[in-house]
Amino acid sequence: MKTNIGIKQENISKVVDVLIKILADEFVLYTKTKRAHWNVEGPDFYNKHLFFEQQYDAIDEIVDTVAERIRSLGHYTPATLKDFLAVTHLTEELQEKNDANGFIKELLLDHESIVIYLRENINSIANELQDAGTSDFITGLVETHEKMAWMLRAHLK
Repeated sequence: MKTNIGIKQENISKVVDVLIKILADEFVLYTKTKRAHWNVEGPDFYNKHLFFEQQYDAIDEIVDTVAERIRSLGHYTPATLKDFLAVTHLTEELQEKNDANGFIKELLLDHESIVIYLRENINSIANELQDAGTSDFITGLVETHEKMAWMLRAHLK
């Protein structure tokens, strides 16, 4: 059954394409944050271990809400690592050192990259594709990622 929410099917498909890329980015970021949680070492291990856990829990919620947004628009959600790696603009490779600061720098760059991608799509989704709901939804994601980036950045001072 087609979704009838006042948006052309062609536009819904374009919005979903953007959401699938966001979902892929979020899932890769979740995985990298989980890796930091599992592998962090050093004198501040416990605090960083808990910090990364809070971050991946928040990202896990984002992953779920993005997937549900795709479903609410009447499309199926990709759910394989292969699917995600094919469309993400993030890399799953660790570019920094395998320590707390290395993980933080890497994750910070990813959050900032996601914020930029989200911002690039807010207006076009609202104005060109006539989907104010998804535009508002990804605006909320911008705010969430900006706060998470701030928390990461604060650890580097």
